[in-house]
Amino acid sequence: LLIPAGGAKPAPPVGPALGQAGLNIMGFCKDFNAKTQDIRPEVPVPVVITVYNDKTYEYVTKKPPVTYLIKQAAGLEMGSQRPGFETAGVISLKHVYEIAKVKAEDASNAHVCLESICKSVVATCKSMGVRVVARPEEA
Repeated sequence: LLIPAGGAKPAPPVGPALGQAGLNIMGFCKDFNAKTQDIRPEVPVPVVITVYNDKTYEYVTKKPPVTYLIKQAAGLEMGSQRPGFETAGVISLKHVYEIAKVKAEDASNAHVCLESICKSVVATCKSMGVRVVARPEEA
């Protein structure tokens, strides 16, 4: 699930996802909101929920999606409608490096080198129509 930080409510997408598994929706919402209260409210937080047979669950929060971080770095509302043809914005390699450092903190990226994460961020920029430059003044 992708839930705004501190904004878990029993409404979709949280309610239906947990309700079909027969879990305590309000318990999850209170716990998630308490765990993410130190993050800005509009930041989307990916959550992986594991449900067990005895109706217990555990969840892991991850860092915000790369697309969100790129849009924040470039000051964009959305990427290009025609990536490769139109440039929606520009970010520097320093931004790419900082985004990669944030994503490297995720458990799923524990064994991935920072260079590979940087390459992935650059590829995501390309797919969004965001140009990556070596120095900010090249924009």
